[in-house]
Amino acid sequence: MNATDSILRLGSRFGVLMLIAGAILWGIYHYGDKIGLNTLQAKLYFCLGLGILILLFRYGGRIVQFILGRHLKGQGAPLTSGQHLKPASQSHRAVIEMRQTLRRQYGRFGAGNMTILMLTGSVADVERLAPGLSSQYWQENGDTLLLWGGEPQSASDNDWLFALRKRFCPPVNGLVWVTSAFDHLPAANQHVSPALLSMEDIDNIAHDLAERFSLLGWAVPLYVWSLHPQADDQAGRIVQSVGSLFPPDCQSSQMRQLLSALPSRLLETGVQQVTGNPQHHFLLGLADQLTRQPERISVPLSTFLEPHRALPLAGVVFSPSSPQASHSLKHHWRHDKRWDVLLESLRPSGLKARKIGFPWRRAVSASTAALMLLWAASMTVSFIANRHLVAIAQQQVQQASAGKQPLAVRLHALSALQKTLSQLEYRSQHGAPWYLRAGLSQNDDLLAALFPRYGEMSQPLLRDAAAHHLEEQLTAFVQLPPDSPLREKMTKTAYGQLKQYLMLTRPEKMDAAWFATTLMQDWPQRSGIADAVWQGSGPSLLAFYAASLASHPQWRLPVDDGLVSQVRTRLIRQLGQRNSESTLYQKMLAQVANQYADMRLADMTADTDASRLFSTDEVVPGMFTRQAWEQAVQPAIEKSGRGTPAMKWTGC
Repeated sequence: MNATDSILRLGSRFGVLMLIAGAILWGIYHYGDKIGLNTLQAKLYFCLGLGILILLFRYGGRIVQFILGRHLKGQGAPLTSGQHLKPASQSHRAVIEMRQTLRRQYGRFGAGNMTILMLTGSVADVERLAPGLSSQYWQENGDTLLLWGGEPQSASDNDWLFALRKRFCPPVNGLVWVTSAFDHLPAANQHVSPALLSMEDIDNIAHDLAERFSLLGWAVPLYVWSLHPQADDQAGRIVQSVGSLFPPDCQSSQMRQLLSALPSRLLETGVQQVTGNPQHHFLLGLADQLTRQPERISVPLSTFLEPHRALPLAGVVFSPSSPQASHSLKHHWRHDKRWDVLLESLRPSGLKARKIGFPWRRAVSASTAALMLLWAASMTVSFIANRHLVAIAQQQVQQASAGKQPLAVRLHALSALQKTLSQLEYRSQHGAPWYLRAGLSQNDDLLAALFPRYGEMSQPLLRDAAAHHLEEQLTAFVQLPPDSPLREKMTKTAYGQLKQYLMLTRPEKMDAAWFATTLMQDWPQRSGIADAVWQGSGPSLLAFYAASLASHPQWRLPVDDGLVSQVRTRLIRQLGQRNSESTLYQKMLAQVANQYADMRLADMTADTDASRLFSTDEVVPGMFTRQAWEQAVQPAIEKSGRGTPAMKWTGC
């Protein structure tokens, strides 16, 4: 672990928190109205309250502990006889001392630059390699931190391992199993080699090492350090790093090949050392052992690589014991060249520590990266789709506004532009498709930009052309001679034409469906365009313009007051508007005249004999009876009264 890893880890956490917070704020800002947050102030208060609740949920326990600690410290009450302090364990004291020492010497984040190794094995073997580590729990030299991992076949110090798990992330960069069980070098007073470790012992050690990985919560590279105490009497020998590193996911066959290649590298240096001093035979003895009896090391280590166990075995190191030189500085570790091969191997990516269990950090990182890629792809698709939509709309505007183009081409382009506007209006009300969103949607902006251009182009092509046609028809009606029989025939048509003309001048009275249908019936042919094309596209063109006129009153047609006044005068005279109410009443009475029976005097008196008081042969027509009034006359009058105001705005 180094400072860069720490910074990246903190940055990734901060980035994820900012991403989540940004998503929550965005959701509250855009969808807060659905949960009652209707004002910006309410949304702000909600966000502040949510942030306070999250902080209390995350750090509430620490805040309470801090407050209680300050309170008890302020009181300064002594312990009663029934109270006692639980003695802190040696491992707990070691963690506190290590944290304080590292922070004092290297700063709060200084430990991030250090390589952390945990040594496990028998106390005797570990003391031969790192004197004083088993009792001091930790040693450091500025670049490397050694930690005591306990004996493999004894109970683990859970407090120590849990404390390390919380202190560092990952807690260690590598686990080193120190053992002298592979020492079969010949000694001056010994000719019989010790017995090999049994397979049961190797299985137990592998199980204990896997348990340490579980307690640490991380799977870290495992190194086997083979100590050779029988070579300790070689004082003055030049120390070098001897070992073989294994690739990630190493197989047993690969390990045997790497170990078999080691003796050839040891011979040259070993011969030089023996030539200088015959007692310095460690390298030659090790080469001889690996050549004659390689299975003494490869067979036990193959157990670690079995598929059902698959411990991350990263290499094996060979060395004599460390010189037992006394040093008074506690927690200080003397580094020598024997450690070079191991420390240099901790940096490759294949030998990095990985967290046991579901890789949440990797999953979050991968999800964030996938989300960013998806968002980038969505933005790319949205950019292309919006650019294509803008380009099509621009092309339609250019074709519709080209005065030199044939009328059919301009109307076709105007019809396509109307379809684009209808599509944009629908998307504005119901939302744009996903491929047009991603923060790049130009739907509303394009809609706001196209409608003024559409109004400019549709006025000469639709409004002015329709007004010209209606004015010609109304002028022809006005110019008819007073005694012309065409006046009676053209009155109803002229009234409809006047109504259409007035709708163009008064957008609030526009009835788009009726306007388009009636106008096309009166205007089936248009000069400059084929009849079939006009009759096919005309209704939709006129209907869309009429529907849009109410929301754009600035498109209204300037009214010709003189023409309208003349048409109204002719229509009033022809329709008899002055006595229209009496005409309607007479027509209504004629409809109910034969539906109800006449009423005589006997019918009015019912069972009473009124002949002695009254006598008459007169009758009351059935249309004037109470029954006719309630069932036919009164409803007809009310219906006629409701229909009259709708016609009055035309002035005739």
